[in-house]
Amino acid sequence: MQQAWIAGEPAALDTAIEEAAKLLTSSRYPLVAGLGTDIAGARAAITLADRIGAVIDHMNADALLRDLDVVRSSGVLVTTPSEAHVRADTLLLVGPGLAETWSELPRRLFEAMRPNQNGAALERRVYSICPGRNWAIPASGEAAVVAIGGQPGEIPALLAALRVRVAGRPTGKTRISSSKLDEVAAGLKRARFGVAIWSAATVDALTIEMLCGLLNELNAATRFFGLPLAPADNAIGVMQACAWMIGLPVRAGFGRTFPQHDPWLFNSQRIVAGGEADCVLWISAYRAATPPWRGAVPTIALTGRKANFDMPPRVHIAVGCPGDDHAGVEHLPSTGSLALVEAKKPSSAISVADAIARIISVLPGAGELPC
Repeated sequence: MQQAWIAGEPAALDTAIEEAAKLLTSSRYPLVAGLGTDIAGARAAITLADRIGAVIDHMNADALLRDLDVVRSSGVLVTTPSEAHVRADTLLLVGPGLAETWSELPRRLFEAMRPNQNGAALERRVYSICPGRNWAIPASGEAAVVAIGGQPGEIPALLAALRVRVAGRPTGKTRISSSKLDEVAAGLKRARFGVAIWSAATVDALTIEMLCGLLNELNAATRFFGLPLAPADNAIGVMQACAWMIGLPVRAGFGRTFPQHDPWLFNSQRIVAGGEADCVLWISAYRAATPPWRGAVPTIALTGRKANFDMPPRVHIAVGCPGDDHAGVEHLPSTGSLALVEAKKPSSAISVADAIARIISVLPGAGELPC
């Protein structure tokens, strides 16, 4: 089965590897983007970026950095999906698209709780703020579901109103009745173990900070934790690999003698739109995703073979999917930790880590790279 193409034409894998190495060697501002890969692929990509002085950026970095901004500025009380599944008697769902972000969410968190030690059934209450029009909250058992708000733009005002009512202070006018706000505030305060769930893909950093402020205030009298849903394409796993290898998150650059992190300066879309990058290595092993930008920048693509590019990449190497074509370590949303995922349908497709390792092996010495 064909594994590699150069300018849209079939090529031998070794020839494509050599062509990719030539492109990266001649580049003065290379960009390693996408980064949808397992831990081994992420480590290889970071090693390559360090070697050639490239910028690294994940395709879901916007969502990653929103949560991280709040962690760095004010802190977050978090729990794991397993703890939420076993212990949470109250769920606060914030924003739309949660089930799309984590498909196992309804099965793991909305089903009825296990009986306690005395055999009595435990009630799980579910509150939702602006769940969106196209998603009905699937709850089973004795769970009570209360939804407030409509459009995502209402979320900050509703969170602010809830914080006021939790503190026992009067609110100004809102689109939600005072009685409904009081009902939700009282339910949150009654929680024995509450969990707020959100996706940074649909809410901004200030909203997340507002929500975390509410959690802090609830913890004065009960236990309430946050559960940010992980973005797709092993985004958290890649960021953790960056943390232990360079001490920085994604959107980092290796153009100087030490790595730097700057969310604006090293934003891949800004770099390409500004004409700064002269070569892009795009990585998307979990799905056949293509770059979100349009342009003629020379591209080396390590993706699934079904990727549909507007313009054929200069080099395209079909790579295997971790957990399908080959085993790999990745961040599992179900446990909130890194774990080995065995191959479901092992194939001969090359992994991202192996493809990058072969590219590195044919790069010239450091002294021959452009400044």
